[in-house]
Amino acid sequence: MTEPITASYVQEDDDWKVTVSGSGKELTGRAPGIIAARDRADQLVEKLSPPERSTVVHLLNGSAFDFTAAYMTARLTLPEIAPLEVPPPANGKAKEKIVAKPPVPQGKELPKVVDEAKPEEKAEPAKTPAKAAQTS
Repeated sequence: MTEPITASYVQEDDDWKVTVSGSGKELTGRAPGIIAARDRADQLVEKLSPPERSTVVHLLNGSAFDFTAAYMTARLTLPEIAPLEVPPPANGKAKEKIVAKPPVPQGKELPKVVDEAKPEEKAEPAKTPAKAAQTS
């Protein structure tokens, strides 16, 4: 039967302290964030017992749920990225070149006068047979 290994996490300022205990031994490590602390805990667990025989319980404030919530929040939260700064063009003409339309090749221009299509005439509705019979 294997004894479970406990990894306890404590935040100290910006760093995390992780204490791994099991099999009557205790190892301690530090890391700059909870994700790195979780990786550090795995390294310490390997020193205590073979990986195929270990069951690790990760605890934050004595709670596996608190650890999971904090760890998953850190994993799923995107880091804050500074907005991309686009330098202005070296001269004002670069913008005009982008905005201006390219010239149309000669012979490809549309004629200035375009014949307008005649509007379609509406067809009269067909008379119903009942009305046709009444008029005769």
